[in-house]
Amino acid sequence: MVRRNISAAVLSGVLAVSALAGCGGGGDDAGSGNSGGDDKITLGFSQVGAESGWRTANTKSIQESAASAGIDLKFSDAQGKQENQISAIRNFITQKVDVIAFSPVVTSGWDAVLKEAKDAGIPVILTDRAVDSQDTSLYETFIGSDFVEEGKKAGDWLVKEYEGKTDKVNVVELQGTTGSAPAIDRQKGFAEAIKANPNITIVKSQTGDFKRADGKTVMETFLQSTPDIDVLYAHNDDMGLGAIEAIEAAGKKPGTDIKIITVDAVKDGMTALADGKINFIVECSPLLGPQLMDLAKKAAAGETLEKRVLTEETTFTQEQAKTELPNRKY
Repeated sequence: MVRRNISAAVLSGVLAVSALAGCGGGGDDAGSGNSGGDDKITLGFSQVGAESGWRTANTKSIQESAASAGIDLKFSDAQGKQENQISAIRNFITQKVDVIAFSPVVTSGWDAVLKEAKDAGIPVILTDRAVDSQDTSLYETFIGSDFVEEGKKAGDWLVKEYEGKTDKVNVVELQGTTGSAPAIDRQKGFAEAIKANPNITIVKSQTGDFKRADGKTVMETFLQSTPDIDVLYAHNDDMGLGAIEAIEAAGKKPGTDIKIITVDAVKDGMTALADGKINFIVECSPLLGPQLMDLAKKAAAGETLEKRVLTEETTFTQEQAKTELPNRKY
């Protein structure tokens, strides 16, 4: 077990900055084990769950990167429940791991358990999703995407797609898990991007919990209650793929009768984009493992980390998806 030289003074002395919004496993303790020696870092990681292809790829990246980096990974799947994550973090504290990392199910309600980790001298790294704590000394760094920017990219594409047209554009929105950072921020960024265009209106907005089956179910209700739908904006590919099933079952052509914008760029989503069933995808990379292991090593050594680490991402049109798809790792 690595000797901790991170004091509360060091943790609280880190420059406080506002927590920016940060994307959607395996079984409990998958890949875990006892520390292999005094010089081996033990990382406790609590994953949201396995609600999407993105999350599965994220878990695989973390597990494989820990093995490659020689880090003892204690992995816990929260199954989409905050109480499970809090319990897992407290368990990691009891086990005296060197570093704790987790992808928060929701943004709020973490201060108490994070203070417990801080009091125990264990640095915490937020991955993929942010928390709304005002005390930013409770965690070392946050690595992940800018979800507001992702929503803005989606909205910017839509505005450009209908540039110069005055007809009303009815948009339905499939939101991610209620209270989660990506759902809050992707909605915010999209709304900001389209607000100057009064002809573009969000007529229905409902959570699909980042799940394909829920995306299908909610889209079915949208189609029944709102016959005139021009665009679907889904907060992740999986919900969009479920919605495609509902659209086709209703006798409509996805990508043509209803334009579709999604976020993530997992292989299934990119395939649908290449096939013309999705019109535009904003990338949100799940491959955070290598960067996380690097940050974990630095945190265990007592180094001061940048408070915000962004992942590099792009966007895809149909033609770009056709080119990129053969190289897609997830």
